[in-house]
Amino acid sequence: MRTVIVYESMFGNTEHVARAVAAGFESAGSVTAVLDVAAAGPGVLADCDVLVVGGPTHGFSMSRRSTRDSAVQQGAAPAHAPTGLREWLDGLDAAGKPHVAAAVFDTRIDKVRHLPGSAARRAVKRLRRRGLVMLDHPTSFYVTDLKGPLADGETERAHAWGRRLAEMAGATPSGVTS
Repeated sequence: MRTVIVYESMFGNTEHVARAVAAGFESAGSVTAVLDVAAAGPGVLADCDVLVVGGPTHGFSMSRRSTRDSAVQQGAAPAHAPTGLREWLDGLDAAGKPHVAAAVFDTRIDKVRHLPGSAARRAVKRLRRRGLVMLDHPTSFYVTDLKGPLADGETERAHAWGRRLAEMAGATPSGVTS
Protein backbone atom coordinates (compact mmCIF):
# COMPACT_ATOMS: atom_id res chain seq x y z
CA MET A 1 0.00 0.00 0.00
CA ARG A 2 1.25 3.47 -0.89
CA THR A 3 0.34 6.37 1.35
CA VAL A 4 0.93 10.05 0.68
CA ILE A 5 0.72 12.52 3.54
CA VAL A 6 0.40 16.18 2.56
CA TYR A 7 0.70 18.80 5.28
CA GLU A 8 0.72 22.55 5.80
CA SER A 9 2.80 23.68 8.75
CA MET A 10 3.63 27.21 9.82
CA PHE A 11 5.62 26.55 13.02
CA GLY A 12 6.59 22.89 12.50
CA ASN A 13 3.95 21.29 14.71
CA THR A 14 1.72 20.00 11.91
CA GLU A 15 4.78 18.66 10.11
CA HIS A 16 5.78 16.83 13.28
CA VAL A 17 2.31 15.24 13.46
CA ALA A 18 2.47 14.32 9.74
CA ARG A 19 5.79 12.54 10.25
CA ALA A 20 4.47 10.68 13.31
CA VAL A 21 1.40 9.59 11.32
CA ALA A 22 3.74 8.42 8.54
CA ALA A 23 5.76 6.40 11.04
CA GLY A 24 2.53 4.74 12.15
CA PHE A 25 1.67 3.82 8.56
CA GLU A 26 5.19 2.50 7.99
CA SER A 27 5.01 0.37 11.15
CA ALA A 28 2.02 -1.36 9.52
CA GLY A 29 3.91 -1.98 6.29
CA SER A 30 2.85 0.97 4.14
CA VAL A 31 5.27 2.72 1.79
CA THR A 32 4.84 6.36 2.77
CA ALA A 33 5.75 9.76 1.32
CA VAL A 34 5.43 12.95 3.37
CA LEU A 35 5.10 16.18 1.38
CA ASP A 36 4.85 19.82 2.32
CA VAL A 37 1.79 21.30 0.63
CA ALA A 38 4.04 23.61 -1.41
CA ALA A 39 5.87 20.59 -2.87
CA ALA A 40 2.81 18.41 -3.49
CA GLY A 41 1.53 18.66 -7.02
CA PRO A 42 -2.14 18.43 -7.96
CA GLY A 43 -1.65 14.91 -9.37
CA VAL A 44 -0.49 13.33 -6.11
CA LEU A 45 -3.36 10.82 -6.20
CA ALA A 46 -1.96 9.15 -9.31
CA ASP A 47 0.51 7.17 -7.22
CA CYS A 48 -1.23 6.45 -3.93
CA ASP A 49 -3.83 4.23 -2.31
CA VAL A 50 -4.32 6.40 0.77
CA LEU A 51 -4.11 10.18 1.06
CA VAL A 52 -3.75 11.84 4.46
CA VAL A 53 -3.86 15.62 4.68
CA GLY A 54 -3.28 17.89 7.63
CA GLY A 55 -3.06 21.56 8.42
CA PRO A 56 -3.31 24.04 11.25
CA THR A 57 -6.63 25.49 12.32
CA HIS A 58 -6.58 29.25 11.73
CA GLY A 59 -9.65 31.26 12.63
CA PHE A 60 -11.78 28.12 13.13
CA SER A 61 -11.05 26.78 9.63
CA MET A 62 -8.27 26.05 7.16
CA SER A 63 -5.72 28.81 6.80
CA ARG A 64 -6.13 31.63 4.32
CA ARG A 65 -3.40 33.79 2.84
CA SER A 66 -4.20 36.49 5.41
CA THR A 67 -3.89 34.10 8.37
CA ARG A 68 -0.64 32.68 6.99
CA ASP A 69 0.70 36.22 6.59
CA SER A 70 -0.25 36.83 10.22
CA ALA A 71 1.66 33.70 11.24
CA VAL A 72 4.71 35.00 9.36
CA GLN A 73 4.46 38.25 11.35
CA GLN A 74 4.55 36.08 14.48
CA GLY A 75 7.70 34.23 13.44
CA ALA A 76 6.75 31.58 10.88
CA ALA A 77 8.99 31.24 7.83
CA PRO A 78 7.79 33.42 4.91
CA ALA A 79 8.15 30.47 2.53
CA HIS A 80 5.09 28.88 4.14
CA ALA A 81 2.72 31.74 3.32
CA PRO A 82 1.94 31.46 -0.42
CA THR A 83 0.20 28.07 -0.56
CA GLY A 84 -1.94 26.46 2.09
CA LEU A 85 -3.98 23.29 2.36
CA ARG A 86 -7.14 25.11 1.25
CA GLU A 87 -5.61 26.16 -2.07
CA TRP A 88 -3.96 22.79 -2.61
CA LEU A 89 -7.23 20.92 -2.05
CA ASP A 90 -9.01 23.25 -4.46
CA GLY A 91 -6.50 22.27 -7.16
CA LEU A 92 -6.38 18.54 -6.36
CA ASP A 93 -6.91 16.39 -9.45
CA ALA A 94 -8.98 13.35 -8.45
CA ALA A 95 -9.91 12.41 -12.01
CA GLY A 96 -9.40 8.73 -12.67
CA LYS A 97 -8.84 7.93 -8.99
CA PRO A 98 -12.33 7.39 -7.58
CA HIS A 99 -12.67 5.95 -4.13
CA VAL A 100 -9.15 6.70 -2.93
CA ALA A 101 -9.13 6.31 0.85
CA ALA A 102 -8.40 9.49 2.77
CA ALA A 103 -8.00 10.81 6.29
CA VAL A 104 -7.65 14.33 7.62
CA PHE A 105 -6.08 15.87 10.70
CA ASP A 106 -5.46 19.32 12.03
CA THR A 107 -3.54 20.98 14.81
CA ARG A 108 -5.32 23.23 17.28
CA ILE A 109 -4.47 25.09 20.46
CA ASP A 110 -5.27 22.88 23.45
CA LYS A 111 -6.75 25.58 25.67
CA VAL A 112 -9.54 26.30 23.14
CA ARG A 113 -10.30 22.69 22.18
CA HIS A 114 -13.93 23.16 23.26
CA LEU A 115 -14.54 25.88 20.65
CA PRO A 116 -16.10 24.95 17.31
CA GLY A 117 -14.24 25.14 14.05
CA SER A 118 -11.66 22.79 12.62
CA ALA A 119 -9.43 22.83 9.57
CA ALA A 120 -9.85 19.06 9.32
CA ARG A 121 -13.64 19.19 9.13
CA ARG A 122 -13.47 21.74 6.31
CA ALA A 123 -10.89 19.66 4.44
CA VAL A 124 -13.10 16.55 4.66
CA LYS A 125 -15.85 18.36 2.76
CA ARG A 126 -13.47 19.26 -0.06
CA LEU A 127 -12.12 15.71 -0.32
CA ARG A 128 -15.57 14.12 -0.34
CA ARG A 129 -16.63 16.45 -3.17
CA ARG A 130 -13.76 14.99 -5.18
CA GLY A 131 -14.91 11.42 -4.54
CA LEU A 132 -12.43 10.39 -1.86
CA VAL A 133 -13.68 8.02 0.83
CA MET A 134 -12.89 8.88 4.45
CA LEU A 135 -11.23 6.18 6.55
CA ASP A 136 -11.95 7.96 9.83
CA HIS A 137 -13.49 11.06 11.31
CA PRO A 138 -11.35 14.21 11.15
CA THR A 139 -8.85 14.15 13.99
CA SER A 140 -7.33 17.04 15.93
CA PHE A 141 -3.91 17.09 17.56
CA TYR A 142 -3.19 19.74 20.14
CA VAL A 143 -0.44 22.30 20.64
CA THR A 144 0.15 24.14 23.89
CA ASP A 145 0.31 27.59 22.29
CA LEU A 146 0.18 29.29 18.89
CA LYS A 147 3.77 28.33 18.06
CA GLY A 148 3.68 25.03 19.91
CA PRO A 149 5.03 22.73 21.06
CA LEU A 150 2.72 19.77 20.70
CA ALA A 151 0.89 18.87 23.90
CA ASP A 152 2.20 15.90 25.86
CA GLY A 153 1.38 12.57 24.25
CA GLU A 154 0.33 13.96 20.87
CA THR A 155 3.29 12.51 18.95
CA GLU A 156 2.47 9.05 20.27
CA ARG A 157 -1.22 9.54 19.56
CA ALA A 158 -0.42 10.58 15.96
CA HIS A 159 1.74 7.47 15.49
CA ALA A 160 -1.03 5.23 16.85
CA TRP A 161 -3.61 6.96 14.63
CA GLY A 162 -1.42 6.40 11.56
CA ARG A 163 -1.04 2.71 12.36
CA ARG A 164 -4.79 2.36 12.94
CA LEU A 165 -5.53 4.09 9.62
CA ALA A 166 -3.12 1.75 7.83
CA GLU A 167 -4.83 -1.25 9.37
CA MET A 168 -8.24 0.13 8.39
CA ALA A 169 -6.99 0.63 4.83
CA GLY A 170 -5.77 -2.95 4.66
CA ALA A 171 -2.02 -2.75 5.10
CA THR A 172 -0.33 -5.94 6.18
CA PRO A 173 3.08 -6.27 7.85
CA SER A 174 4.60 -7.19 4.49
CA GLY A 175 3.27 -3.98 2.95
CA VAL A 176 0.84 -5.80 0.67
CA THR A 177 -2.71 -4.49 0.54
CA SER A 178 -5.16 -7.16 1.58
